[in-house]
Amino acid sequence: MPESWVNLAESLGADLHLELTGPGSRRAVLIRALRDAVRSGRLAPGTRLPPYRSLAADLGIARNTVADAYAELVAEGWLSARQGSGTRVAQRAEPPAPTRAPARRAPKRRPTHNLLQGQPDAASFPRTAWLAAARRALTAAPNDAFGPGDPRGRPELRRALSDYLARTRGVRTDPERIVICSGFAHALRLLFPAVLPGPLAVESYGLPFHRHLLTTAGIRTHPLAIDEHGANTGELSALDGIRAALLTPAHQFPTGVPLHPDRRAAAINWARATGSYLLEDDYDGEFRYDRKPVGALQGLDPERVLHLGSVSKSLSPAVRLGWMVLPGRLVDAVLEAKGEREAWAGVTDQLTLAEFLTSGAYDRHIRRMRQRYRRRRDQLVDAVTAQAPHLTVTGISAGLHAVLQLPHDATESDERTALRAAHWQGLALDALSDYRHPDATMPPRHGLVIGYATPPDSAFPAALETLCRALPPGA
Repeated sequence: MPESWVNLAESLGADLHLELTGPGSRRAVLIRALRDAVRSGRLAPGTRLPPYRSLAADLGIARNTVADAYAELVAEGWLSARQGSGTRVAQRAEPPAPTRAPARRAPKRRPTHNLLQGQPDAASFPRTAWLAAARRALTAAPNDAFGPGDPRGRPELRRALSDYLARTRGVRTDPERIVICSGFAHALRLLFPAVLPGPLAVESYGLPFHRHLLTTAGIRTHPLAIDEHGANTGELSALDGIRAALLTPAHQFPTGVPLHPDRRAAAINWARATGSYLLEDDYDGEFRYDRKPVGALQGLDPERVLHLGSVSKSLSPAVRLGWMVLPGRLVDAVLEAKGEREAWAGVTDQLTLAEFLTSGAYDRHIRRMRQRYRRRRDQLVDAVTAQAPHLTVTGISAGLHAVLQLPHDATESDERTALRAAHWQGLALDALSDYRHPDATMPPRHGLVIGYATPPDSAFPAALETLCRALPPGA
């Protein structure tokens, strides 16, 4: 018999065969065989694979070939690897097992595929690089780093952010005007109402969580219309009593359009003329796929624009770190609102992120994720174009989500029907109308908000197939 399979009984405790047939290099053939074994269920989630040396000896191939194949499948999400526990088949979301429902009560369906927006690929967190940065940072940290601390945040991180934001986003600042916080929501809590009393102009579509946070703080919000050029900042001059506006100029959330240059200029001119402030949520500023990202709005006027950012999308929401780049006159007021003791952002994470930035590891991670998310978005567009050409994926090629717009004559009832169909198919996603400001007067848009970053590579094709089955048919 030719050497087309290997018996893995000793290593795996079961009679399993890997078929090493077909065209391609030994590495490509091995990757295909392992992938097919996982996809078919012959290698169950949690199954431990043989060590590189053992499998290479059984197959008669180079150890590096096996190591490269494992690494590729780990990156795709088929396998997982942790020091001390070897390489295993990754845990995957499975359809819920049928259960007997109580009388007169429908069974609750657990989503099979998570397509909710705003969630990065958790499996791609750079564990090894982050751990190495933490070791270097803690080794070099001065003793005073472990004392009470500065409410501004660690100087190492503020210096690193000042350099990084200037280089990549065109932000003009210095470390003394950067205040570290635990994320965008924490920044809003510090600013309102202690520093900026409101009311506040916001975009007609945005995160309900942020609106609720502001409302709870007693801040009234006034919606600005949104179109293909972003927020209509020309409306600002007609609003009485508004002295601040919150914008997502790089990539409007959730509609996905950038703020037009003329409207950027109009916003700056309004802020200068009225002594007002612009809050720039740099949402998805680093994840533009079709060309180089546009520079931050803050670069046009550092004394009128507050630049707010975090690592919740670029690294992980579990790393509770964000920053505020402030006009000089607001720094003391923000520090007073924050208090004398830093209770939100851990020093060790601050030191690690500083080292992660200065070592270039953050840049490498961003480039890697940019390629992965762009590939995901392209797959989404191709699937919709092929299977639901009557629908449109809107917005620029950027970020971690896209809006699947229903036909222009669709109603909210059509949108809810499409959402229910998606949920019935086991998809977790949102309707576009869920993000609409309750006081918005512009004509409503109807569609589905598709987050494409969360599913592992191995599950993403199935998620797209399920999505296309759930979409409403064409006329």
